[in-house]
Amino acid sequence: MSSSAAAAPAHGSGLTRHPRGLYVLFATELWERFSFYTMLALFTLYLQDRAEGFGWTDAQATTLRATYLGFVFFSPIVGGWIADRFLGYRRTILIGGFFFIAGHILLAFPSIQAVYAALTCLVIGNGLFKPNVSTIVGNLYPKGSHLRDRAYQIFYMGINTGATAGPIVVEYVHRYWGFHPSFAVAAGGMVISVLTVIVFKKDIEPGDRRAGHEDVEDASPPTAIDAIPPARRIFALIVIYLISVVFWMLFFQNGSTLTYFANDNTDWNFSGIISNAIEPFFVIAFSLPLVWLWKKLDEKGKEPATTTKIAIGMFLMAIAYYVMYFAGKAGGDTGKVSPWWLVGCYALMGLAEITLSPMALSLVSKVAPARVRGLMMGLWFVATGLGGKLTQIGVYWTEWKHSTFFFVLATMSLATALVLVLVLRPLKRAMPGV
Repeated sequence: MSSSAAAAPAHGSGLTRHPRGLYVLFATELWERFSFYTMLALFTLYLQDRAEGFGWTDAQATTLRATYLGFVFFSPIVGGWIADRFLGYRRTILIGGFFFIAGHILLAFPSIQAVYAALTCLVIGNGLFKPNVSTIVGNLYPKGSHLRDRAYQIFYMGINTGATAGPIVVEYVHRYWGFHPSFAVAAGGMVISVLTVIVFKKDIEPGDRRAGHEDVEDASPPTAIDAIPPARRIFALIVIYLISVVFWMLFFQNGSTLTYFANDNTDWNFSGIISNAIEPFFVIAFSLPLVWLWKKLDEKGKEPATTTKIAIGMFLMAIAYYVMYFAGKAGGDTGKVSPWWLVGCYALMGLAEITLSPMALSLVSKVAPARVRGLMMGLWFVATGLGGKLTQIGVYWTEWKHSTFFFVLATMSLATALVLVLVLRPLKRAMPGV
């Protein structure tokens, strides 16, 4: 079957179920996130380890991790632009995958020079890989399709299945063989991801775009969003990006300060590595019930707008950190408390994440002008990267009381959520029908 014939079901007006390409991309992202979160769960602990690592302090490790996250999420703006203008989405993904593999292999070598070379490869790989997988997901669906929000919710399950499995597997590998074999496991996950893109090429081609060819949506009937000038749509997306910076600053504490809290202030027998698997587990657990809820509300004409879902996610993140404020108080800011405080926080963070992040990806795919969609998806990851860089607020972890630290983060999330509520009406006018 030709690629044009394969595309027809995905872009016809009668699309009533998800195309096979969604599940291919689900698996692709599952194994890429398995690798990413395996590395991220290990990284600060590796830098601080005196036997296999480099004996860095908490602050030094947190700073490098924050810098890495900043670069790793800034790079997609370049990768999205390259795919839009020159290589197309699938080809760019493959090149990024090979850089990812090289980066994880380099981390398996005990050398600080290898660490910096690895981080460089991982930054390049993420830039080429991440925005373009997410863009293809949206391109598999026609304009105005109510399946698109739910597609990103399912896709996000793949992300978090990998994010859950990675720290669990690596906890076992690290316990018996150490850090360097654990980083090699991350490389293996990336090999599977790249092979998935190669083997199931035809299933994702309908969502690809090749430079110099008509975009996949150009022939679709116009919708309400097409009447809005592109500049106004881009400005509305930038507002959402700015809101999300605060969300990601709080979210990425799970690999630094929340890991430190798990290690030092909870009475469980696992290392902080495995605590990184708790939050994505809740994302998986909540995803299908939430897909079902949105579907039922849609059938009644009551499904919230995508922007409203994003505001709900910010409120949930605020509640998660207020839980940790009380956890800090319960332990007198230095003592050990039940791990159930942390589990409760991660449950709320998981619900917040699937209410906000996949909805934002869907929003970009619906609102961004088609010819700069890869670039605009890249800008979403730039916002994520800014949040990642701002996790450097974790340097105050040892200077402030734990309860004070968590209270500040919770209040920042609450204030951001309230700002978003105030601008929801003009945002909806700039993005009608989404």
